[in-house]
Amino acid sequence: MKIVLWAANVAVRAALLVIVAYVSFTRPWPGAWQFGVVVAAAAAATVQLVLWVPADLPARGHLRYAFLLPYALAAVTITCSMAAATSMGGEFEIQAVLATLMAASDTSLAAGLTVAGLGILACEVMGLLGTGATTTLEHPAILIVTWLVGRDLLARQVKAEQSAALLAKADQLREEEAKVAALDERARIAREIHDVLAHSLGALGLQIQAAQAILTTQHDEGQAVELLAQARRLATDGLNETRRAVHALRGETRPLTDGLAELSTEHQRRHGARVTFEVSGEPRPLPPDAGLALTRTAQEALVNTAKHAPHQPVDIRLDYADAHTTLAVTNQLARDAGGDHGPELVTVDGGYGLAGMRERILLAGGTLTAGRNGSDWTVVARIPR
Repeated sequence: MKIVLWAANVAVRAALLVIVAYVSFTRPWPGAWQFGVVVAAAAAATVQLVLWVPADLPARGHLRYAFLLPYALAAVTITCSMAAATSMGGEFEIQAVLATLMAASDTSLAAGLTVAGLGILACEVMGLLGTGATTTLEHPAILIVTWLVGRDLLARQVKAEQSAALLAKADQLREEEAKVAALDERARIAREIHDVLAHSLGALGLQIQAAQAILTTQHDEGQAVELLAQARRLATDGLNETRRAVHALRGETRPLTDGLAELSTEHQRRHGARVTFEVSGEPRPLPPDAGLALTRTAQEALVNTAKHAPHQPVDIRLDYADAHTTLAVTNQLARDAGGDHGPELVTVDGGYGLAGMRERILLAGGTLTAGRNGSDWTVVARIPR
């Protein structure tokens, strides 16, 4: 498309030059010196066209001698303005106008003004030599208007290039934002997978491990069967939890209090540990990410309780304060008394639960602390309102 426009531009400019030259040279010669002026104008316009046509090629860019462009345009404007003031070469005013337009749009402000000024001066000199007064008045006005049009074209071109650059930058920023959004979504999915697997598979592993220990150390098949039945129920619950996680990924979150109450009931049923759940303050809706972060924090804290302090009571408190929403999960630490403590329970997630909880809360704009508090272990998550 660009090469077609270039070819059309060259063809139009060449055709205009041929027409102007033909009309001028077929008129009666007014005198040798005026004829010489017309010949010089035609020669200057032809040389300028031939030399600078390659510079307009879309793939070429600027020629090595492009710095000569203002001088060539000045020569064309001067000679064609002088020819336009003669009775033979009035049509060369077109070439003077084209050269002035090119000088105004393709060179500096000073160079464009100089080219236009020299053309006006040349026309006025011809007027002093006895050419028509009409031309010496009209031609300068035409060159001034042409220079203004050229500067306007240059300003529009610069603005278009700047707009194109801004659009390209905006496209680049959108691409970067899309990449960041994709990475954030991958991280979110990874957290959901971890939390679901750590909760359901962690509890399932504990039941299977306990059943294995009962069979190998106590040979109590009845109790082992009961533990395996609980493991089967845990697997079913894990599948349901996976479905809920998919709904959460789609933005379909349930009320925070309902989710925490269900987690408390399930933990008490599965592990036989007393769980107390209390809500203080006026419940209010939270952003989906914040509500999900608190739910996953409570879930991970309960899994860790079952792993490291089985059968110990757990206290869950949700406080809707004016400035923050605070979740605190507290459980008594396992007593290190003598005797048979049963099979040793080990973590199944490599210890990444606390880091995952903290990452979730930080992404929601909150803070998380976890540590020993006397004989208790407390996890506190706080998210600003």
